[in-house]
Amino acid sequence: MAEFVVRPARAGDARAMAEVFAAVAAERDGIATEPPVDAQERAAVFALSADGTIVAVAGDRVVGMIHIEASRHGFGEFGMLVDRGWRGRGVGSALVRAAVDHARAQGLHKLCLEVFPHNTAAIALYRKCDFTEEGRRVKQYRRASGELWDTIMMGRLL
Repeated sequence: MAEFVVRPARAGDARAMAEVFAAVAAERDGIATEPPVDAQERAAVFALSADGTIVAVAGDRVVGMIHIEASRHGFGEFGMLVDRGWRGRGVGSALVRAAVDHARAQGLHKLCLEVFPHNTAAIALYRKCDFTEEGRRVKQYRRASGELWDTIMMGRLL
């Protein structure tokens, strides 16, 4: 089994991050409100937002990433994705632990995120990492069928 390392993202990782983002976004093709990912545009965004992003790298390939944004009053919000071939191999747990450490170092006192209820593997991972469900809300994530997906708000005090 190949090894991976977790480290802060660099601007030079932007293209690899965009490719992994596009692959994961393609799995969610049922969300009608999200446009297709333009990897070049996304790479430009990632190059500008490398600060606050942590990547998991196997060889020279980005296999996962987590981005933390400081919000008001010491809260941080994050989003994470892991390449399909690397799920269940500890990448997500390592990224969440790194995000918690990063948030603490930034002086944040709480991390939170939204997750789809059908993403049971992610929910189990976040619960294992001491995140708790704080409520549900309907967001404007509309499937091609017209059905709205709700999201679960999860949080963790640091």
